[in-house]
Amino acid sequence: MAVQRIFIVEDDLKIAELLAETLRKYHYEVETAKDFDQIIEEFEAFDPHLILLDINLPSYDGYYWCRQLRQQTTCPILFISARSGEMDQVFALENGGDDFITKPFHYEIVLAKIRSHLRRAYGEYAPKQEERSVKAGRIVLFMERMELHVKTEAIPLQKKECTIIELLLSHYPKVVSREQLLEELWDDQAFVDENTLNVNMTRVRKKLADYGVKSVIETVRGAGYRLLLHEEEA
Repeated sequence: MAVQRIFIVEDDLKIAELLAETLRKYHYEVETAKDFDQIIEEFEAFDPHLILLDINLPSYDGYYWCRQLRQQTTCPILFISARSGEMDQVFALENGGDDFITKPFHYEIVLAKIRSHLRRAYGEYAPKQEERSVKAGRIVLFMERMELHVKTEAIPLQKKECTIIELLLSHYPKVVSREQLLEELWDDQAFVDENTLNVNMTRVRKKLADYGVKSVIETVRGAGYRLLLHEEEA
């Protein structure tokens, strides 16, 4: 596959930079968290294949951010922490983590674990069972890997983007109501701001446009949204 991206969420700048420098030597693309109140936004912008996550962070701890990230992605999340107690490792795994590395660590161990988890998630050890997919024209969505294939282009998606596109494709050419979208996207609609769906739909439209997709998502006033396939993609 293409160069794999790793997102480091670590507030010790020296450790974060040493990790990033080491990983770049092994040809990974690396970003380190800059604003520890905007982890989800930085994650979405970088769209990594794997996350290295500390526990002790400003504002909210790594357990909290792991739970939030799990609403967006199934990518491997490896905790790296000076905490070495058994319960710390239990909490890390129960809150959505895939592995736990104790500081101080050997870089060879970190690299070996990263390679192992990437192979299991994306490579030779990844599950080979038949993937679920939904299709309209020449547009195919693969749900498990959260990828939209348009002709020869493979577009990575976030969780909510994937849900929106799955509904639009599965109902094509019919309209998907706002109520259906809200119900699938959020567990409790009562606490969802009216504009939140519009914001998410705008993000999906922008991503499609950024990747040169000519099909569009039409707003049907008073009803919802529907997919309009361009003749090249129909």
